[in-house]
Amino acid sequence: MDKFTNLTGVAAPLPMINVDTDMIIPKQFLKTIKRTGLGTHLFDEMRYNDDGSEKSDFVLNCEPYRSAEILITDENFGCGSSREHAPWALLDFGIRCVIAPSFADIFFNNCVNNGILAITLPHEEVHALLQDADGGHNARFTVDLESQTIMRPDGTTLSFEIEPARKHRLLNGLDPIGMSLQKDEEISAFESKAADERPWL
Repeated sequence: MDKFTNLTGVAAPLPMINVDTDMIIPKQFLKTIKRTGLGTHLFDEMRYNDDGSEKSDFVLNCEPYRSAEILITDENFGCGSSREHAPWALLDFGIRCVIAPSFADIFFNNCVNNGILAITLPHEEVHALLQDADGGHNARFTVDLESQTIMRPDGTTLSFEIEPARKHRLLNGLDPIGMSLQKDEEISAFESKAADERPWL
């Protein structure tokens, strides 16, 4: 998993409440267990017409948001089913940070497990950022995880909270397996001791 330290990039505004995981990555694309290739189908039903052509008014089909690395959205983002393909699709598209007033719990946890920084801010601050993000090429933000700040396009900053354990994992690029491997010596010592004490196991 890639480390998340700081990120400067374009932020795409998606002012929608209750965006569920089926909207993020529709069910027909869940047949794969690969984490790559899903970005093409991110928000598939909102991005494409029935004939496969792009909907010109959807934000991620417009410049400069085609290369957005930050997504700013509204209440209860990632609700619905617990599919891990949702953060996979965001990450494969290039989104490393999502900012919203609230997230569904499972989606929020799946984000940190995949190296995406999900930031919760008060409603009024998110809406100020959504207005900033409407600035197109000027909608560049800097998200600094170490200092827990977001620099807006005008140079002002906002602070955000994050649990220390989540911060540690993102800064060090540790998924659940990586967290376990940090205890590799302790695990090996336990297994060796258990083998000595209970050789019949």
